[in-house]
Amino acid sequence: MEQACAMMREIPEIFRGGRPKVDSLTKTLTGLEARSLLRAILIRTCALVCLLGAATALQGQDRNPFAGDAEAAKRGEFHFRINCAFCHGLGARGGGRGPDLTRARKRHGNSDAEMFQTINQGVPGTAMPTNGTTGQGVGMTEEEIWDVITYLRSVQVKAPAQPIGDAAHGKQLFYGDANCSGCHMVEGKGGRLGPDLTAAGMARSTVALTDSVRNPSRRLAPGMLEATKEFPQEYQTVTVVTATGQEINGVTLNEDNFSLQMMDASEQVHLFEKGKLRSIKVSRTSTMPVYDSALLSDKDLQDIVAFLQSVGGK
Repeated sequence: MEQACAMMREIPEIFRGGRPKVDSLTKTLTGLEARSLLRAILIRTCALVCLLGAATALQGQDRNPFAGDAEAAKRGEFHFRINCAFCHGLGARGGGRGPDLTRARKRHGNSDAEMFQTINQGVPGTAMPTNGTTGQGVGMTEEEIWDVITYLRSVQVKAPAQPIGDAAHGKQLFYGDANCSGCHMVEGKGGRLGPDLTAAGMARSTVALTDSVRNPSRRLAPGMLEATKEFPQEYQTVTVVTATGQEINGVTLNEDNFSLQMMDASEQVHLFEKGKLRSIKVSRTSTMPVYDSALLSDKDLQDIVAFLQSVGGK
């Protein structure tokens, strides 16, 4: 950029004494007219290069220009609350849709530059939108994105937390006595009625994972994501009665004004036209049973969470 701008201070050979060199486009111009025209083109080109360089200066940096700035972190917390907390929680520790961002290891890149790209461009195929395209926030400038990254660095744990449970025992419980695998899948093994938990250990905090087991209806998990929807369909419980009187219970996979796609307890998928059903009853009470301490001890639950975190951290 500096070289381009320096060209504005120099007069090329064509502008110096003697007969100007002209091509077929300028051969009808006088020497003075040709020099004026070419000089104007040169100035405008250099100005454009300078503007483009300035516009991408912050975005192109590998490191946050506001790193360690306490004031920037305060500004970043403000922007985070407006634009990000709806999915990631007020303290960035993970919400119903977004992962825990206080962890040192991020799913889509750990460097400042990678975080900037994730925030600004979104993550295709997930609920993470492109900056400014969702009604949940007001959009952010490049400087404001760097402020948010500064804030996230300020609340980020300095080292990965060590699971407090026994991951090996947790795996045995998951696929055995606790019967988690009856509805949930991890690394391609398990049921499909509930959400895939392969990445849950990295995306959710220990507190959030524990609460989802003790209080499964408090925050329903997101399910299928479509390009036409801002957020994925949640795992709502649904009961339908068909035209023949058959009652089917399960979870909602997808729904619009005219149709309903659901999966029953035997993992059979059904697609119904709403107008042909006798009734549809949707509930936000999860099909997952409440695992209180009498059904699943605190120690066993810690072990299951440790297992999920060991898988999610791979």
